[in-house]
Amino acid sequence: MTSALEKNRPGAAFAFDNSYAGLPQRFFAPQAPTPVAEPWLIKLNEPLAEELGLDVEVLRRDGAAIFSGNLVPEGALPLAMAYAGHQFGGFSPVLGDGRAILLGEVVGRSGKRYDIQLKGAGQTPFSRRGDGRAALGPVLREYIISEAMFALGIPATRALAAVTTGEPVYREEVLPGAVFTRVAASHIRVGTFQFFAARGDAEGVRALADYVIDRHYPELKEAENPYAALFEAVSERQAALIARWLHIGFIHGVMNTDNMTVSGETIDFGPCAFMDIYNPSTVFSSIDHHGRYAYANQPAIGQWNLARLGETLLPLIDADQDSAVDKANAVIRAYGERFQAHWLKGMRAKIGLEGEEDGDLELVQALLALMQAQGADFTLTFRRLSDLAGDDAAEPGFATSFREPDSSGEWLARWRGRLSCDPQTAAGRAAAMRSVNPVFIPRNHRVEQAIEAAVESADFSLFEALLKVLAKPYEDQPSFAAYMEPPKPNERVLQTFCGT
Repeated sequence: MTSALEKNRPGAAFAFDNSYAGLPQRFFAPQAPTPVAEPWLIKLNEPLAEELGLDVEVLRRDGAAIFSGNLVPEGALPLAMAYAGHQFGGFSPVLGDGRAILLGEVVGRSGKRYDIQLKGAGQTPFSRRGDGRAALGPVLREYIISEAMFALGIPATRALAAVTTGEPVYREEVLPGAVFTRVAASHIRVGTFQFFAARGDAEGVRALADYVIDRHYPELKEAENPYAALFEAVSERQAALIARWLHIGFIHGVMNTDNMTVSGETIDFGPCAFMDIYNPSTVFSSIDHHGRYAYANQPAIGQWNLARLGETLLPLIDADQDSAVDKANAVIRAYGERFQAHWLKGMRAKIGLEGEEDGDLELVQALLALMQAQGADFTLTFRRLSDLAGDDAAEPGFATSFREPDSSGEWLARWRGRLSCDPQTAAGRAAAMRSVNPVFIPRNHRVEQAIEAAVESADFSLFEALLKVLAKPYEDQPSFAAYMEPPKPNERVLQTFCGT
């Protein structure tokens, strides 16, 4: 048994149980974090720390040192992971963790395994002339968005901590440095498989696939063809994930293959953003010059990325290449049906439908077309529709979502007619709709305001307030009513930036 003295040693907060470090050396590069000058703990996610089975008291005391990389906890095996990837369609055979260092893995109270990773912890062999550091703004953005995604019920990496470094980073301007601590089911990406496949390293691909099955899909060990089953399982998770992105108006911004996890979690919140006015062609990322990763393109990009994963798995799926291609193509074709089923199921829930009717897809599409034509706010339109559920009385909130309030009358009549065929009670329908249509999302202008206050004035009060309201996105919070409002014209954020 661990003694109190031993438990309270600096850095003894983690009970590491590392498995990735046991893979062959070519999977990663051992790399210690680079110490920083004056670390200061901005935020410790204490509920998450408790869930991970960490010693919160030790983290309160030593968190600045641990989460900055100045103090490597006992049992950690810090490393930078190797991976490749298609970036905006162009293949880079070597990417890897250029500013991220995996400290190790812990097994949480639920029995699930999690990676603990520092972002902005210094140069690695994969830094490609970069400084390996992170600026404060991108660190706060990732903290806000990842925790908002969790509260919204979307599979995503989590934020454990954020620290400032007391050192500047040099981008277009001099900015305060920071380090972000990310928690993930794992950091294995489509690009990780591509790294080995691009080198003709068949054994590397097999070892990685076996590791992924053991860690994320152990039920597939007994499958007739475990590698084909793995491809199908990853496809299913990605179809479900991207559908859920669309349900909340989320735009990832950089859906490169090195930003798609095989675990099915959303990862890397660089230039991501939430849509205000509904428009399927919306793009925020400053580096997405041609709209490759626009809101409406995300499902097809998911399929394209999965095709790249399938290419790496072909030798494992079947020794006969033609047969392997046929089996992989079947999974890729089925992705479209999987996505459509997840998307339509979620959209039915958003408009209050429990049962299924043939005209439901057209009813949803008609609402979206009306929203686009009338410049309606995506989030508020659905939330206000929740207030109308099962009620024939006029309610001005929904109509005022549109530039021409009267334009919604015809669609509302069709919707009410459809509700009359649905089995839910009015009260049950309204409650169900409110559980999937959030009041609060990380509005881009609010995120930028919080970042600006922190960067310019070391004022983290807006950051803290935003985290508080976003922790309960489906609840009416009268004291935070202003946070539900769309931006005024002069507050609109038209571009977001990667932050690297």
